[in-house]
Amino acid sequence: MPELPEVETVRAGLALHVLDREIAEVAVRGPLGARVVRRQVGGADELAARLVGRRFTSAVRRGKFLWLPLHESGGPAEEALFAHLGMSGQFLLPDDPNPEHPHRRVRITFADGGVLDFHDQRTFGHLAATDLVPTLDGGPGGDAGGIGSDAVLPDVAQHIGRDLLDPLLAPGTTLRAALARRIRSSSRGIKRAILDQELVSGIGNIYADEALWHARLHYDRPGTKLPAARVRLLLDAATEVMRSALKAGGTSFDSLYVNVNGASGYFDRSLHVYGREGQPCDRCGAPIRREEFANRSSFRCPRCQRRPAGR
Repeated sequence: MPELPEVETVRAGLALHVLDREIAEVAVRGPLGARVVRRQVGGADELAARLVGRRFTSAVRRGKFLWLPLHESGGPAEEALFAHLGMSGQFLLPDDPNPEHPHRRVRITFADGGVLDFHDQRTFGHLAATDLVPTLDGGPGGDAGGIGSDAVLPDVAQHIGRDLLDPLLAPGTTLRAALARRIRSSSRGIKRAILDQELVSGIGNIYADEALWHARLHYDRPGTKLPAARVRLLLDAATEVMRSALKAGGTSFDSLYVNVNGASGYFDRSLHVYGREGQPCDRCGAPIRREEFANRSSFRCPRCQRRPAGR
């Protein structure tokens, strides 16, 4: 599933190509397209009614969640197109819009003739035009390209925590310290804690495993058994791993994880544990292990990241 670096790469591409262009048409294609807009109460007709004739003013991201505020004449944005990419969702700007594609679910056509397509092979992603509501803490809703957005976010994302690239959650801030305390107050395994999107958003399976390797922590070590310094080390590691991945355009294992121009990221070349079962640890040489974890896989070095006693 795309994580913060992959979604930020998509956000940046959308910000370059789709802002301030009038929307002329919204077409939802077939029953699988209807599944992608399943969270729009009025379905395809409502989605089109709320988008046509309007323009996107910015592209904003919080963690893995993305939205495009819609222009409001005479005031700040009150609505946005909200997107979650799920496992295989993609925004694409085709050079030639005429050829059919089997995974195209929604097409937005602009008045200038250009199109923005949403592809989703597995249809776990979703799109919806939704209301914007004030943030609970009064801070910016998310990242709009190195600057904070307005202090609003989609109503469906109110429960999503801030991410580690958010300036309000930077090292040394009050919110960062509060996050570390919440992690240390939980008896659940540390990986489960940092995957909790309501606690801290943006981290998924790939970057959790990479951060845990950097911090030399086993994924099942409980937060209550970690000193404050180790939690700070883990959060710093997760931050730096995602920054490095973002510079590489994210992690692309196949054609599903690409930016709006169809280009793949290449951070998979820098992974230390994820997807490297049986290969030597870059630090100590021990073979990397893959273990079942919450209906997915977890990768670790058995020497650098020893299992905690009694777990």
